[in-house]
Amino acid sequence: MTSIQHKPQSENHWYQRPWIISGPCSAESEAQIMQGAKELAALGKINLFRAGIWKPRTRPGLFEGVGAVGLPWLQAAKKETGLPVAIEVATSQQVDLALKHDIDVLWIGARTTVNPFSVQEIADALKGVDIPVLIKNPIHADLELWSGAVERLTQAGLSKIALVHRGFSSYGNSFYRNAPMWHLAIEMKLRFSHLPILNDPSHICGRTDILQAVMQKAIDLDFDGLMIESHIHPQAAWSDAAQQVDTATLATILNQIQWRNEQIHSPLVLDEIDLLRQKINQIDEEILHLLAQRMKWVETIGEFKKENNITILQPDRWNEIIRVAIEKGNLLGLSKKFILNYYTAIHLESISHQKNIMDHKNI
Repeated sequence: MTSIQHKPQSENHWYQRPWIISGPCSAESEAQIMQGAKELAALGKINLFRAGIWKPRTRPGLFEGVGAVGLPWLQAAKKETGLPVAIEVATSQQVDLALKHDIDVLWIGARTTVNPFSVQEIADALKGVDIPVLIKNPIHADLELWSGAVERLTQAGLSKIALVHRGFSSYGNSFYRNAPMWHLAIEMKLRFSHLPILNDPSHICGRTDILQAVMQKAIDLDFDGLMIESHIHPQAAWSDAAQQVDTATLATILNQIQWRNEQIHSPLVLDEIDLLRQKINQIDEEILHLLAQRMKWVETIGEFKKENNITILQPDRWNEIIRVAIEKGNLLGLSKKFILNYYTAIHLESISHQKNIMDHKNI
């Protein structure tokens, strides 16, 4: 497999790509932190050592982190290994303590991103401080909250901001701990194309057997790096034991990842891709013309419905369209999910066109 090729930092990139962050879910003891940092530093592939000091838990009575007592442990590990260190913060007090203990990078967790008051408190505490801040997506699929967190930190004067995609909680989901919902991460990547975006496969997977597959997909989608939970003895971890890997397993997974090039350097490859893209552009233009033509017929039917006092929505007709489309799509290699999304969008646009006709008063 292609080895990791770290890019040097530049004035436009305050991080290395791919940016690999790893460490335990929680700091548990000084010895655990020191050993974990030493093992990761020895790999030569880790850019940043992470550990949870304060742990927001769903229910009381669960391990909520060692607290500020663990901050000197990270300082010592940083001094010993040379690895920069990162922790999660949720309050201004935690921000102050982190800064006093020379923490290099902060991240805002999913349970904090969901609360604009908490994000604003952190932003206010960081005014005038030049420190990188990672923002995890909110627990639920709300891009406006995620975007709002970016805007609040930006307005506070912070320029070193990165996004972290850790998946979204969804009712009925069983395969992933948090459903990745890749399209939402891609949407944020497009909204904030100037910001690096990392993938947190540990919280998406909730287990280690599918970790590599999720990591590979993130790299294939041009994510800038990974944030992976690791532990010197995962089975004995005080929190989230099932999703952490030991250092040897992490090294194996990283070696097996196929790292992609961010840019195309070969003129021949670029020319070939441009040719293929031109063909796609032509097809896209034809699709748009066909959709416009379809809407003209939809409007004609809308006029007929209006004249004959017929409802816009015809459930039996819609269900038959979907049934046939899914069958044909399957034969053509198109997924059921894509067909449903595509035809639902068309259907909603069709209803909108016919509603305009129904609402238009004849003079």
